[in-house]
Amino acid sequence: MLSFDRLSKTYADGTHALASIALDVGRGEIVALLGGSGCGKTTLLRLIAGLDRPSEGAIRLDGEAIAEPRADVGVIFQEPRLFPWLSVAENVGFGLSHLSAFEREGLVTNALVRVGLAGHEKRWPRELSGGQQQRVAIARALVTRPKLLLMDEPFSALDATTRASLHGHLLALWQESRPTVVMVTHDVEEAVTLADRIIVMQPKPGRIFDELDNPLARPRDRLSPAFEAAKREALRALDRSLRDEAPHQEKAAETAGMWW
Repeated sequence: MLSFDRLSKTYADGTHALASIALDVGRGEIVALLGGSGCGKTTLLRLIAGLDRPSEGAIRLDGEAIAEPRADVGVIFQEPRLFPWLSVAENVGFGLSHLSAFEREGLVTNALVRVGLAGHEKRWPRELSGGQQQRVAIARALVTRPKLLLMDEPFSALDATTRASLHGHLLALWQESRPTVVMVTHDVEEAVTLADRIIVMQPKPGRIFDELDNPLARPRDRLSPAFEAAKREALRALDRSLRDEAPHQEKAAETAGMWW
């Protein structure tokens, strides 16, 4: 389990980035952090990754405080960040040097099949499209079977079709070992597609505004009425967070005459 105990972050210039974050994320759960700019989503992700220290409170993974980067925490960034001097297979297997060549090859081959890149093992990153490079980054992050996977808007620069395809590839790999996932996104549809729970954040300082459970079974049909209803609920919560209203305020009014 990943837990946040009254987590706060204030930078040296006085910027109060996060305030009293209290949250538990279950093992194998996918949680999306959703909110407007400046609400501390990326700051929170950096703290979880051990790249920065909280000013107050603590983050614990299975009871152990996170104070520095850990081998069992994987990260997928906005850009693929592949090593240009390594082949696709070598990039994916970069974190598997402790295994035998036979074991490493088997895991890498399976990961590339899962992300639709079978046969691309010997290609160089420069020979791949942006979407293909991000598939390699997903495979590299998950092939080591981390306890925790952090995603900082890794699909934001891609077109809608490629993004939807990568969502499927990500979930296919996630199904194999079910790591806990915390993802940052500005995309409500992406949050509903991937997450078991959506945490809506509010800025100045960054704090949790609302928590939305997502009961939709996987695979999720983006054209279904249930999916649209979940999107509307998330959009309403996001809108209220930006207008600084209390969560769950005026629920009756939402069903009595709002345009959606």
